[in-house]
Amino acid sequence: MPATIVVGTQWGDEGKGKLTDLIAKEMSLVVRYQGGHNAGHTIVVDGESFALQLLPSGVLYDHIVPVIGNGVVVDPVVLLAEIDSLEARGIDCSRLAVSGNAHLIFPYHQELDRLIERHLGKNKLGTTKRGIGPTYADKASRVGIRVQDLLDEKILREKLRAVLGEKNLILAKVYNRLGFDPDEMADRYLSEVAPRIAPYVSDTVSLVHEALEAGRNVLFEGAQATFLDLDHGTYPFVTSSNPIAGGACVGAGVGPRHIDRIVGIAKAYVTRVGSGPMPTELFDEVGDLLVDRGHEYGVNTKRRRRPGWFDAVMLRHAVRLNSLSELAITKLDILDVFPTVKVCVAYDINGTRHTHLPYHQSDLHAAVPVYEELPGWETDLSGARERGDLPAAARTYLEFLEEQVGVPITFVGTGPGRDQYVRRADAA
Repeated sequence: MPATIVVGTQWGDEGKGKLTDLIAKEMSLVVRYQGGHNAGHTIVVDGESFALQLLPSGVLYDHIVPVIGNGVVVDPVVLLAEIDSLEARGIDCSRLAVSGNAHLIFPYHQELDRLIERHLGKNKLGTTKRGIGPTYADKASRVGIRVQDLLDEKILREKLRAVLGEKNLILAKVYNRLGFDPDEMADRYLSEVAPRIAPYVSDTVSLVHEALEAGRNVLFEGAQATFLDLDHGTYPFVTSSNPIAGGACVGAGVGPRHIDRIVGIAKAYVTRVGSGPMPTELFDEVGDLLVDRGHEYGVNTKRRRRPGWFDAVMLRHAVRLNSLSELAITKLDILDVFPTVKVCVAYDINGTRHTHLPYHQSDLHAAVPVYEELPGWETDLSGARERGDLPAAARTYLEFLEEQVGVPITFVGTGPGRDQYVRRADAA
């Protein structure tokens, strides 16, 4: 059955939105399967930039049904604001389907997120303070409130009273903060949010399966990326869900035999936001240049991203974790000005060479990158549309990456525009 997963293979911000938007031309449904509004996708259409937070990238196509799956945590106020913003710019969002089983982010989640992060001090995780972690924690603790609960006043009031009975005690006794009135919150959400959300609430599992059974193309879109995965990332500096390809099955309600194609997205260099180990991180003028040329600031948070050279050790592990069938390399054009470019091919850890990611966090913190240096191309790639348009040094760089990670590169980003990419002739 025609199902494709697009997954980030680094620490996020790889350009998943652009590739998803590109592949979406052939799709009927685009499904977000995890995360929340802590991740942003930027898509440039005809010179106009669209920054998406919760809405799947396919919303920009009239023929796409954008789906927010059960694995996503949804701040309904943010979702409605995003819908209003897009519709004000002429984008029709009426086709949106939101899973009734997706969990809701409330103001108390955001307050707790801020307070917990502040309480951790120097050990803070670098969260976006959007309430994502506390909402997933409530989901696991079975005290979460779901989208469908907005459609039943009695249930919503009962659940808010129950959960705020505990949360208000924590806010008062631990953090010396005022709590929230459950009835006031229920009144607000029932009057201002529920009526507007109701038309979008759907049985998205059935929606996805009906499309697959009819032979229609479905794209599953992850937020964040492999090394922010709760189980497989650089824990504890991770997100609170599973962005890896396997997370699509849980977060959208499909079995693995339905998946035909898994496309990994990687930047031609590496960035990450927040705390945590990053072996190839650059603290010099080269890193500053990568940030400046790549506009490496968070779409939502505006935080400066930490830059580094491409890390093939990470990518080999991402290939394993996601069973990647192919790789897309974005932002190759950002390297246009460098006379030489580097690729980390191994780690030196206490005098021992490692070509695969160490399992122990202490080893990863101690890892020193082992680089291969390749000639740069010092040529503007923004006009390249075919592999032959790329200079020889750029093609050599891509071939070297393919050799290092063992997966074919089928897409190459050569600029921010929707049409600025090179696609291999034999790509699907």
